[in-house]
Amino acid sequence: MLNPCIPIRDLKNTAAVSQLCHDTPAPITVTKNGYADMVIMSPEAFDRVLESAAAIRLMQGLRDVEAGRTKPAREALAAVREKYGV
Repeated sequence: MLNPCIPIRDLKNTAAVSQLCHDTPAPITVTKNGYADMVIMSPEAFDRVLESAAAIRLMQGLRDVEAGRTKPAREALAAVREKYGV
């Protein structure tokens, strides 16, 4: 499904834009002079984006563990402390 797209002038009708955000599960691209300018979405859609990003990071982490790309926690923490002078 393609994300809906509205021109920036439509933002004047806040009630309609709010309704569109809540009726559309995907983010909505707002265009200015024919080019993407910003993206708006409902809080529910934003939560789904955050959950998807978290799931991707988790899967990447699991792949790192399976591939043996890990180090002991104390060693990793010492490296962070050294890098940031903490």
